[in-house]
Amino acid sequence: MAETKENYDLTPRVAPNLDRHLVFPILEFLQERQLYPDEQILKFKIELLNKTNMVDYAMDIHKSLYHTEDAPQDMVERRAEVVARLKSLEEAAAPLVTFLLNPAAVQELRADKQYNLQMLKERYQIGPDQIEALYQYAKFQFECGNYSGAADYLYQYRTLCSNLERSLSALWGKLASEILMQNWDIAFEELNRVKDIIDSKSFASPLNQVQNRIWLMHWGLYIFFNHDNGRTQIIDLFNQDKYLNAIQTSAPHLLRYLATAFIVNKRKRPQLKEFIKVIQQEHYSYKDPIVEFLACVFVNYDFDGAQKKMKECEEVIVNDPFLGKRVENGNFSTVPLRDEFLENARLFIFETYCRIHQRIDMGVLAEKLNLNYEEAERWIVNLIRTSKLDAKIDSESGTVIMEPTQPNVHEQLINHTKALSGRTYKLVTQLLEHTQGQAAR
Repeated sequence: MAETKENYDLTPRVAPNLDRHLVFPILEFLQERQLYPDEQILKFKIELLNKTNMVDYAMDIHKSLYHTEDAPQDMVERRAEVVARLKSLEEAAAPLVTFLLNPAAVQELRADKQYNLQMLKERYQIGPDQIEALYQYAKFQFECGNYSGAADYLYQYRTLCSNLERSLSALWGKLASEILMQNWDIAFEELNRVKDIIDSKSFASPLNQVQNRIWLMHWGLYIFFNHDNGRTQIIDLFNQDKYLNAIQTSAPHLLRYLATAFIVNKRKRPQLKEFIKVIQQEHYSYKDPIVEFLACVFVNYDFDGAQKKMKECEEVIVNDPFLGKRVENGNFSTVPLRDEFLENARLFIFETYCRIHQRIDMGVLAEKLNLNYEEAERWIVNLIRTSKLDAKIDSESGTVIMEPTQPNVHEQLINHTKALSGRTYKLVTQLLEHTQGQAAR
């Protein structure tokens, strides 16, 4: 599916960084929005499903695509293989599954993994083979689309697993399962667990570690734009030096999501200045209406350009699988993030425009904000009323007169202190990393 200029679809860039099961919600969204022909989406779904154990789902799509009641013979045979393999894995994992379903027996487990392994061997004749069987069974359940069962078994497996690589693999599976079940709070906890391991683990190569960070950020998009506090969480993660470097070197398209979070998140405005510098650096390597909107407002002071970009941004948001979530309200369907984005984007234009001009013609301002005269007047009156704007309206001349603002000494002191604290933390981290590197040699 080629990216088109009309809808700015990032699926070709995002999908390779996701587990194939995580691609299905994106395809459902694209199908609903009719961004591509139905036949093309269905063929892509079958192509993905052929690499999973969700054979029944593949059969249904095949019937829908080719308007038939019969499934092809290879799918029928594949289904029989999956059922047989599932039964075999279920039998192999049965001793440990039976143990885990017994609350009294589970209470015997302790935080000490070595003790648990010894106790299971001596009292229940459960050894490494049965623990490995549980992992394979959980993985197979995931491939069959049973995410709830997979999540439970992968959690239990990690409490017994002593292999760090296999434990991390199980944690990735648990994270994917929670995302697909839309358990956003639990998914966020798992995301942080994966992050802690990625940041502390010794990888075979630095590139491998960078790739893991890129995967984590892509998977996190589901959580960040569904979790109640997600717009803050995405800035906290993506804006860290190591993650921002990974974005700039290997995944600049993720700047769309970080830029969106900055625009709709008023609490993170102090960090916006640094992000604008990143946008300037990446200006030639990646172009996106949302990123370009910020450049128009804060770099070029091109308010006509910003106005045009706002219209493109609206198109981007409603057609983006992560940003364009729709909410049904009676007979109407809305995209909450779009409305929030446009409101804050207008405020950005207005605040920046006001810093440059002391007296502003209401008609010109309405044009810059993509509003008619009456809407612009009501919007500005509301800002003044809610103390978001220190100005007054001269109705006779049809202008907005900005009141001169004196710099707040306390705010300046706080901002300088925060910046100093951030630089100190960064310096200490670099020194520690250098010291550990020297010790490792």
